[in-house]
Amino acid sequence: MSRALLCTALAGDFSGVQIVERDVLPPGPGEIRVRMRAAALNFPDLLMTQGKYQLKPELPFTPGMEGAGEIEALGAGVHGLAVGDHVVVASRYGMMAERVNVPAAALRPKAQAMSWAEAASYPAAWLTAYVSLVRRGSLQAGETLLVHGAAGGVGMAAVDLGLRMGATVIATAGSQAKLDVLTLRGAHHVINSASGFRDEVKQLTHGRGVDVVYDPVGGDVFDESVRCMAFDGRLLVIGFTSGRIPSVSVNMPLIKGFSVVGVRAGEYGRQFPEKGRENVAAVDRLAHEGKIKPHVGLSVPLSQAVDAFRALSERRVIGKAVVTF
Repeated sequence: MSRALLCTALAGDFSGVQIVERDVLPPGPGEIRVRMRAAALNFPDLLMTQGKYQLKPELPFTPGMEGAGEIEALGAGVHGLAVGDHVVVASRYGMMAERVNVPAAALRPKAQAMSWAEAASYPAAWLTAYVSLVRRGSLQAGETLLVHGAAGGVGMAAVDLGLRMGATVIATAGSQAKLDVLTLRGAHHVINSASGFRDEVKQLTHGRGVDVVYDPVGGDVFDESVRCMAFDGRLLVIGFTSGRIPSVSVNMPLIKGFSVVGVRAGEYGRQFPEKGRENVAAVDRLAHEGKIKPHVGLSVPLSQAVDAFRALSERRVIGKAVVTF
């Protein structure tokens, strides 16, 4: 038997999520069984258990988009991998379990220098940041990047990648503790977004505005970001953690000459498989070169997984929340 987190009912307070015991099944043809050591929690995981995400898995399902562990068994037809190999696993859901069977293609070698928690924490966030800034936002060295929700997992990845790409990075977050972490990670400017950010952004850019906005928050943050755009800027729509899906009067992009660009990193790879493979390879290369260092702000055992869901929902996590096994 093996324990797993299971969503059996959709509920806003996560009451439909519970720990269950289930049989350990042998991997099928082309599959690998992984003994998970850590799985990271992402905002889409919360939304899926509430029925609010665009992907709606059939109940019951196990949440978790990313994790890390060691290979425990190989299915028929699997080559180039061995029992005991340390791997990173990325999927649309299913990772919050002690043992998972996944297609061999879902596995990537774990970077040796990373801890289990760190290895579980980078695939989704860094892929989102990479597709956003490189593929969709075409961020250039010397441009100014405004990152909202910068103390969260996807926000912090965007801050780190923006710095690596040579941009001037302005990071917003809602508390001084979060801003302090972002300063330590190298953000050029930090803004407490609790009282707005438009005036300070305009001051920092000498009235010009920013070239790229990375917005996983939506709502009022998106509305105010429209007023911060430089001509020929790109406003990247990553998600809506605020809970409100905003809209924009199209005269604003017309007059200010900026683009509103939607980003779905996983779907980008499904639509453009070759580019998708290139994206994953680029992110993994950075991980193996030691250039990705996730900030794990919360690490709990599986028995406290629902507490981690609540902490992430209430914006109490800086960086990534991880469930360990």
